[in-house]
Amino acid sequence: MIRTRLTEKFDIEHPILLAPMDKVSDGALAAAVTAAGGLGLIGGGYGDGSWMLEQFIAAKNQRVGAGFITWALAEKPHLLDLCLERKPAAMIFAFGDATEFVAKCRDADVPSIWQVHRVEQARQALAAGVDVIVVQGQEAGGHGMDRGLTALLPAVRDAVGPEQIIVAAGGIGDGRGLAGALMLGADGVMMGTRFWASEEANGLESAKTHLVETQGDDTVRTKVFDVARGLDWPWHFSGRVLHNDYSRRWHGDEGALQANDAERARYNSAEAEDYTTRVVIGGEVVDLIDAIKPAGEIVTQTVAQAQDLLAGAPRYLV
Repeated sequence: MIRTRLTEKFDIEHPILLAPMDKVSDGALAAAVTAAGGLGLIGGGYGDGSWMLEQFIAAKNQRVGAGFITWALAEKPHLLDLCLERKPAAMIFAFGDATEFVAKCRDADVPSIWQVHRVEQARQALAAGVDVIVVQGQEAGGHGMDRGLTALLPAVRDAVGPEQIIVAAGGIGDGRGLAGALMLGADGVMMGTRFWASEEANGLESAKTHLVETQGDDTVRTKVFDVARGLDWPWHFSGRVLHNDYSRRWHGDEGALQANDAERARYNSAEAEDYTTRVVIGGEVVDLIDAIKPAGEIVTQTVAQAQDLLAGAPRYLV
């Protein structure tokens, strides 16, 4: 077993969190990760109260947490109250100032998690009294910013001090990523894309197969699909996705796409499994994904590999 401040904080066996991927991380997937010894986080995304309640029920007796896109939650703050009534294992916030939400969690005696992409954002989270800071590198699938994890993670550790619990995210899909993150100063990892390609993930099997078949070189950070879907994301966040014909046509020309009603309509009317047009979100870690597996198997294999690597580390010492 690998014991860290993260496992002690949440009384979990393994220092692995499920990223709260919008609708993909549903109650079933979150429950499976928790059952395997990690901590599952339901992805509330842009905010759908009825769906969120259904997922807490679907998780049954497993301890799970939940998360929202911070700027979207600010438009529907009652959804946090709805979740806090369920006494989640934790609440996670990403993409915006979560100070007021952290305070609400503290009042409700629910641990809070804040995802950051810059050192200054980490300092802001620390000042807010957050319990856990997730440091996300640009390698991650979905929305984020442009700093790589390898330099950002130890910089955040230095900035927030040795006692703050921090978690690494972005480009982590196996035990090598977990072991490396621990050496860079993290107390654990949060994985998204690897769990997207799991049996329990809420999504089309063809999309999961597409993840397995795609290489990291074929991903791109872009705002194309935010524009196509009419999502008003803050300018400094882009999304890493699997590159396709649609993104190749419009990447770098998003202003023209915004003005092209016909092209945006074409995107939104495309068949769900038309992956030449429709977006499949995924990170650079797709290189490391060779099969769709049960979430529990992903957890145990990741930890076992990390244990072997950490146990063998003394061979590098003279």
